[in-house]
Amino acid sequence: HGGTLVRITLITIFPQVVELASFSILKIAQEKGLIELKAIDPRDFTHDLHRTVDDAPFGGGAGMVMKPEPLIKAIEKARHESPNSPVYLLSPGGKRFTQRRAEEWSKLPGLTLVCGRYEGIDARVEKHVDGLISLGDFVLSGGELAAMAMVDAVCRLVPKVVGKEESLKEESFVEGLLEYPQYTRPADLNGEKVPQVLLSGNHAEIARWRRAQQLRLTWERRPDLLATAPLTTQDRKELSRIITGES
Repeated sequence: HGGTLVRITLITIFPQVVELASFSILKIAQEKGLIELKAIDPRDFTHDLHRTVDDAPFGGGAGMVMKPEPLIKAIEKARHESPNSPVYLLSPGGKRFTQRRAEEWSKLPGLTLVCGRYEGIDARVEKHVDGLISLGDFVLSGGELAAMAMVDAVCRLVPKVVGKEESLKEESFVEGLLEYPQYTRPADLNGEKVPQVLLSGNHAEIARWRRAQQLRLTWERRPDLLATAPLTTQDRKELSRIITGES
């Protein structure tokens, strides 16, 4: 989008959730006019006194199900206001949200996330969205917190939102590996000392140490990531040493 405004819409019965973006990087991004975050409340498209958005499920069962009409009308409004923005429904059955997905979404002119509540959403709503997305294999009481996590991950990748672009390149998952450990003052914390190499001023040695630490931490904590991470020949040699306990 070349630095133009990114419009993000949440469809939710708790529109105040967007206030989570009223501090830190998301606040600055909005003040700079880089992102616009708003909510559309399905209750605005109801016609009864209680603004009802849920009903009992056909066939019986515990809990309530979100009615299709208010959600579909809210989606139609979002598409009208931001016609080039895809609409995703948060669902445990959706594709897993990843850093790569965040990068793809950060290049879009906009995005709409539909947040469910209660025991589920009327299945007919799915025909009105472009895809299903999931934050992970767990259940929340609603899609709002998951949506805001996605919003944060996406918005910080929008050009000019984060001050130092280099910091984005070195973060966990960007190159398929976890980030190396970081240290700051004091150099000696009750006998726990910062690795000497970081105090050496030798940038080549520091870079080698950090890469080795990335490989070590990923092997120890998230070995599943190594199957898809782009590893060099030197990386593989280092990883072999780590696995066999040579280093």
